Amino acid sequence: MLANASHCHGVICDDVLEKTIEAVRQAHARLEPVRLGVGTGHENEIMENRRLILKSGRTVDVRHAYSLPANEEVAEVGPVDPEIGLLRLDRLDGSTLAVIFNFACHPIQGVPGGRNTADLSGIAGTIIEENLGPDAIALFVQGCGGDINPVNYKNVDHPRSAVPLGQSLALNSLRALRKIECRPDKRLAVLHQTLTLPRADRTQRILELETEQERLVSTFRGTSLNLETFMQLMVKYNLAGDFPSGFSHRYLREDAIAKDDLRQLDIENLRNMKAYLENIHTMEALTRLRTNLNLLRRHQMELEESGKRTIDVEMVGLRVGDFVLLTFPGELTVQIGLNLKTQSPHKPTFVAGYTNGYIYYAPTAEQLKNVGGAQEDSDCILAPDWQLQFERAALDLLKRL
Repeated sequence: MLANASHCHGVICDDVLEKTIEAVRQAHARLEPVRLGVGTGHENEIMENRRLILKSGRTVDVRHAYSLPANEEVAEVGPVDPEIGLLRLDRLDGSTLAVIFNFACHPIQGVPGGRNTADLSGIAGTIIEENLGPDAIALFVQGCGGDINPVNYKNVDHPRSAVPLGQSLALNSLRALRKIECRPDKRLAVLHQTLTLPRADRTQRILELETEQERLVSTFRGTSLNLETFMQLMVKYNLAGDFPSGFSHRYLREDAIAKDDLRQLDIENLRNMKAYLENIHTMEALTRLRTNLNLLRRHQMELEESGKRTIDVEMVGLRVGDFVLLTFPGELTVQIGLNLKTQSPHKPTFVAGYTNGYIYYAPTAEQLKNVGGAQEDSDCILAPDWQLQFERAALDLLKRL
């Protein structure tokens, strides 16, 4: 059995278990011969890598839980995976029975008003079904979207809506689906493998972050400004940088009589604004640190209570004709999927996280050098060696399909 979560962050119905069992029962009752075809679509505009690499060498991520770093601190962003993996199953009369579409993106954009939604993946699935004819089913399989956000996730200039994102994903999926030719193919293989992975002990890193937290608190400085006066000064000094405290002719008149009252006032105001702004940036850094530190503390407590330094996870390899899918129960970051797609003996190969269990985030060993800086490396129970062990086991499983 293969159970994949779209990870849309929506509120599920109370009877989801009963409905899932009923869906399986109905599917089994409706078994029929099919022809199948495999293809790929391309979508590169609805998502972005949420990990921001700073000029300092640190990495922070884009979340609603805390603020973004200053624009001038950001040096680069990470990769995305634009591939849409597609399996099309047609009835013998040529009509489409079902479609599987695999894509890597957190479906967490939401809809205006914060109403409950299946988000961009659910919207895309509905549109695909409506366009493929009566009784067609489109099943979304989440890919390696651990560090992939919907585009404009923190935009404050217009209402957040997953609708246009889902529409774009559906359109590009349909374009590719119509090019797929379905043929008879009896190849079906499912392989399960349990993998024992190392868990991380974050004791030392937690101590380091607690020390950094104390250092940041110690940098707060008093200033004569409050939020109201700071905002007033920010407007003045950005609107008229040369003459912020009065009309230009007042400055020129003071210059003519060898006075500098206005210019001294500007020096004092700018000094206070700088101090106030530094406090704001420190507050933002503290918010990021405390949020991720709490994640590390929680997982460290779970580690100590478990008494185990490893965790068992299930990998699944699925082959349906030329459709090859590998699964993992964690929130794989996108580079893991790109690595496996490149190295797999099967072209194309698709990868799905969030499947047959959940073990939080599964970032790369390189990303785990940043523990405490972003959610993916903080909301993680795995030691860095996990990546090499998993990728080796995954490629071996793929070779056996």
